[in-house]
Amino acid sequence: SSRSHIGSSRLGHSDQTEDPRALYTMGKAGQARQVFRSYGKNSKVKKVSGTEKAKPNISKLKQGLVPGSVLILLAGRFRGRRAVFLKQLESGLLLVTGPYAVNGVPLRRVNQRMCIATSAKTDLKGAKYDVTDAYFKKDGAAKKSKKDEMFAAGQETTAMSTEKKAGQKSMDEPVVKGMETDMKAYLKARFSLSAKMYPHELKF
Repeated sequence: SSRSHIGSSRLGHSDQTEDPRALYTMGKAGQARQVFRSYGKNSKVKKVSGTEKAKPNISKLKQGLVPGSVLILLAGRFRGRRAVFLKQLESGLLLVTGPYAVNGVPLRRVNQRMCIATSAKTDLKGAKYDVTDAYFKKDGAAKKSKKDEMFAAGQETTAMSTEKKAGQKSMDEPVVKGMETDMKAYLKARFSLSAKMYPHELKF
């Protein structure tokens, strides 16, 4: 009778541990619960501030950099060339010109980190450069699949470039006319370092 009592108590103890409700309270050894969150139709999703386009902070100009200052370009297609600083655009980039008739550098946007400001200055003679950042945007509608359409798009870009050249010529004209011969020769010369020349020892 004692043996049967012990067996029945053991069976009762095993039945209690096998209770499925007890598995949820066993911690890590128990079954993991999966909670699915449902969002209502009327719930509004808040926009994350990081996805919104922030306005660029316009950096301050370098010391001594004024309209008419001569810069040395350090990067891009015209690296090593000299250009005249005109103004700072809304994006914070610098608007420069060769002028194009003097050294072949067209109107360009330049980051002031990628140029060296020199002490040389030229008089802009009151020239007005009504140019914004939109002037440098490329037309994305020119992409087409057929060959004929591609040739047509190429002709449109050429016409646009000639129009810009004509506009630049009219804007640069008063600057070029009033420029001295020495300054033109200085702007035409390409900047380069020779042997035993160290940039940190040079005075621009």
